[in-house]
Amino acid sequence: MIAPRTSGSESVDGLSPKVSAGAPALRLAGESDAPFDVLGRHVYLLGIGGSGMSGMARMLAARGAIARGSDGTPSELTKTLSAEGIMVDHDQSRPWLPDFCDLIVASAAIKTDNPQYTEAVRRGVPVLTYAQALGRCMSGRTGVCIAGTHGKSTTTAMLSCVLSDAGIDPTTILGATCAQLAGSGANSAQGFRLGADVIGVGAHAGRPGVLLAEACEFNRSFYNYQPVVAAITSVEADHLDIYGTLDEVVAAFGQFARNVAPSAEGGLLLIAHSNAHRREVTAGVRAQVQTIGFHPDSDWYVTYEAGPRRVHLHGPDRRPLVSFTIQMPGSHNAMNAATAAAIALHLGATPEIVRRSLSAFRGLDRRNQMLGVWRGPGFKAGQGVRVYDDYGHHPTEVETTLRALRQFEQPEANGGRLVCVFQPHQHSRTRHLLNEFANSFGAADLVIVPHIYFVRDSAEERTKVTAGDLVDRLRDKGVQATHIYPFEAIVHHLRDVLRPGDLLVVMGAGPVFEVAHGLLATSEK
Repeated sequence: MIAPRTSGSESVDGLSPKVSAGAPALRLAGESDAPFDVLGRHVYLLGIGGSGMSGMARMLAARGAIARGSDGTPSELTKTLSAEGIMVDHDQSRPWLPDFCDLIVASAAIKTDNPQYTEAVRRGVPVLTYAQALGRCMSGRTGVCIAGTHGKSTTTAMLSCVLSDAGIDPTTILGATCAQLAGSGANSAQGFRLGADVIGVGAHAGRPGVLLAEACEFNRSFYNYQPVVAAITSVEADHLDIYGTLDEVVAAFGQFARNVAPSAEGGLLLIAHSNAHRREVTAGVRAQVQTIGFHPDSDWYVTYEAGPRRVHLHGPDRRPLVSFTIQMPGSHNAMNAATAAAIALHLGATPEIVRRSLSAFRGLDRRNQMLGVWRGPGFKAGQGVRVYDDYGHHPTEVETTLRALRQFEQPEANGGRLVCVFQPHQHSRTRHLLNEFANSFGAADLVIVPHIYFVRDSAEERTKVTAGDLVDRLRDKGVQATHIYPFEAIVHHLRDVLRPGDLLVVMGAGPVFEVAHGLLATSEK
């Protein structure tokens, strides 16, 4: 039986925001006659232009709240919100909030010295983090969370598409953009999908509607979620500026796993058979635990044919359940798809729907995304450089993506090379994982490294490592690497060095995609 979850604690070990005490609970389905008991409530979102935050604003507005927010940078997301009637303020420099403001939701990027944040403190307006607010929104819903160091966004998007095609009609909040989030109309590319209040079909028909979301481990934010069904795709060292050691990362995933509903309430935790520290993570978990992986001992056994990109999924009773072809290359995407398939089947999707939906899934923005073909001066007809964009910013993601692209595109067959422009994301991650990064570019023939993207590290941390340090380590490993900045200089350099048949991938979680788009803008007709 799958039962709706009631609201759990919103803070763990004192990690809640300083102003969260006394915040009004968002009473949701199962607690009142309205889908969300927020009619007339004024919710202001700080950092509303983020993928998750914009999705939350749209969800709250659709459920009856009066949602408004601010973001320092105008974007396509903020334009979309404005077009839908959600007001967006772009001046965060003054301590201003609307006269009517019952609740503040702050993104992880908002610091406590933000003028609007401090104004909320002064006025006594309750503040929740994005993760706390999303956790509360799972109350009275069938919460489904995808966690893991890698694969969260892709697996969540795949699962949302399958559940949509199956008529299970989930509400989905995604930390990326995906044009295939069916059911969200013209704005489907914005990483949000509004679904039904009640599951309408399948074995769980009549139960509370599915709320599907990524569960990010940064700052232990996934402690706030109380899912009925969850997946953990991988557990590796990351965010060491927060955790310090891999052991602490593993412990955090264990806490998240213990938040999943007990098996008596329909709780299921699907965890990777390998590379997830599953024994430590699942210790003390009350949910039913099943494993998934390429190992034959996995409860859900997966096989993958790399050439045709064919995935086969066998169930816990070892029966073959479904086979499908994926459009995105790489065994990592095969496992993402298999994980989505297993959860979809558990929630009531049929194997045929799973097969059709995953075979048609085209991917997300910035995840192995093919942007176009660049043609340089003097290129002959039919010659060009295929240009990819990817969000990978962890050593495992870099290595996996580069190997998958080389296997899929085979540039050497056309006399070409695999050229990678990689922008490290955060000084702390680069410093902690410098050796791992140095070992992750073996599939590339040429690597160009711009400055490290500075996000939230301290000024002191910024002095401890540079892009040049990474270039030196790469050269020590025999990789042809160079440091070039700014982006415009990289574009000029690429125009000089790229040759017909080359494959270019631009990687990183920062704005390095500007290099790919800047290069394509110079393509010869």
